[in-house]
Amino acid sequence: MIIIKNLNKIFNENRSNKFHGLKDISLEIQKNELVVLKGVSGSGKSTLLSIIASFMKPTSGLVEVKGEAIAKLPDTHISTFRLENIGFVFQSFNLFENLTVKQNIMAALIPLGYSNDKCEKLIDDVLELINIKHKKEQIVSNLSGGEKQRTAIARALVNHPDIILCDEPTAALDNTNSLILLDIIKQLKALGKTIIIATHDPIFDTIDCEKRVIHIKDGMIEN
Repeated sequence: MIIIKNLNKIFNENRSNKFHGLKDISLEIQKNELVVLKGVSGSGKSTLLSIIASFMKPTSGLVEVKGEAIAKLPDTHISTFRLENIGFVFQSFNLFENLTVKQNIMAALIPLGYSNDKCEKLIDDVLELINIKHKKEQIVSNLSGGEKQRTAIARALVNHPDIILCDEPTAALDNTNSLILLDIIKQLKALGKTIIIATHDPIFDTIDCEKRVIHIKDGMIEN
């Protein structure tokens, strides 16, 4: 599903204060695998996630997602590829606070040009899966942190992507909502999704399903 070879990311490459964020990363992730990227803040795990999502380009190396060398695609093609194949759950949710739950999820469907009926069906289905359908018409600013996280997950899932990427998904959640999130992740794995989570939260050690933990330190995978 995902092949990474000799991946490097250097920030401020042509300046005196350049920073080597990722150093010669090589990694393969299989279809329907749950991978937990563990490491302290600044270790490089979120940078790796962003490159897999094609939000940023590597300095060098190969990043292949579903057979596409995404780092070589033009920006317009990258956007389409991400829309069709990757769902991203942001640490800070990245929701429109003044819009409803439904409108936030609809934002992910507008570029696809679906009919209103199809959009309604997709939104209802994903809200039911995430168990937040009763909040469909609520303004996001009135939601709890856990409800915002579920809305963000619903938005990431509404296009039925094969790959789900989560960046510190429990950072803004209490323990109860973190445990709810673990159950949602188990459901997504059971649906055949490939899931990668960047986190330093030890709660992911307790998730009751098969997973692979990869430790990242100073931009490198620890053996």
